[in-house]
Amino acid sequence: MFVFECVGCGAALTAPLSRVTLPVHAHQKYGNGIQLPVLMESGTFAVEAEPSGPPWRLWEAVDPEEAAARGVHAPVPALSDGPPGAVVIAPGDARGTLLIPQKAGGYCCGLDGADGPNMACEACGLPVASRIDDCSLWQAVWLSPNAVRRRRVGDSPPLSWPELMETAQITPPFEPIAAWGSISGTYHWWSWSPQWEAAAGRALAHLLAASEGRPVTVPDGLTAEVFRRALDAFLPAGPMRPPADPPTLRAVLAGPECPDPHPGADFLLVPVHPQTGELWTPPGGRSRPVPLPFGVWRWLVFPEPWPPLLVSGGRHADILRDDPPLQRPSHSFRMDPGAFRHTLARLPAARSPWLREILADLVRHMQAGIF
Repeated sequence: MFVFECVGCGAALTAPLSRVTLPVHAHQKYGNGIQLPVLMESGTFAVEAEPSGPPWRLWEAVDPEEAAARGVHAPVPALSDGPPGAVVIAPGDARGTLLIPQKAGGYCCGLDGADGPNMACEACGLPVASRIDDCSLWQAVWLSPNAVRRRRVGDSPPLSWPELMETAQITPPFEPIAAWGSISGTYHWWSWSPQWEAAAGRALAHLLAASEGRPVTVPDGLTAEVFRRALDAFLPAGPMRPPADPPTLRAVLAGPECPDPHPGADFLLVPVHPQTGELWTPPGGRSRPVPLPFGVWRWLVFPEPWPPLLVSGGRHADILRDDPPLQRPSHSFRMDPGAFRHTLARLPAARSPWLREILADLVRHMQAGIF
């Protein structure tokens, strides 16, 4: 475990924290006027390895060779020239900090950190972090990498895969989404989970890049509901040549406590360890892994039972009054375009013209309901 300190005076700026992997949805911008919850679990931190935050340069101002050297192989809206290594924590884990009134960028519904660090060390006044809580952004505090240092205060070894399977970590595919409403207050509706949309966007980028334009199948059920519409829309494509019917590739779910995947599978949809970031790999497996966050993967493989939806009234209505069942959203699943673009642009396969065409046409795919 670690405590983060101010480099100016050494004052402690956080509670003791354990490192976890950076969530796929860490930089997600979801909808318009949406109230998203806290990004990080209390007692944890994650590190953004890439440069982040201002100043920014538009893609047109970036030399392609420089972008490739930074691991970006296709156009993105802008690249950050900020320092790498920003640390994200839950707002409740911050200690000894004050907001800087002159750095209150955002304020559609809160702070967005666009003006740079908006939190200062209470002891010496050094700007040390950015509080993010504006609408459509995940609530978080991002510690500036050049303004803090970490000090080890104890050991917390990561869980093994069997130990992880004994925990309650799971991410439901549907959740109530809250938005700012009218002067009467807020309102909410049931929707696909933003975390699922980001996770699927990242996984889709890996599947398309590895497919080389050949069609890809996924298991029936919820996995098909999440992936099949996008895969059918984009594949087959790319540098395909006769025969007219290219061989179909197969993606299957695999991971701890799963039956052994079929030896003919081309891709394995596997979990990412939430603490170490390592992908689960089968013994001697040769299939290409496709990453899914552990909580999303676990629901796909071991879905929780859902109570039946009740019609109006009925003798059991009072039983579920205070614990209503999960409701399904009214629209088809859509990938998160930001997570998809961020991931695909950082895969060397994105240099392919057919994948660049998909990236360049994201708006049309969003209008078609794929994203």
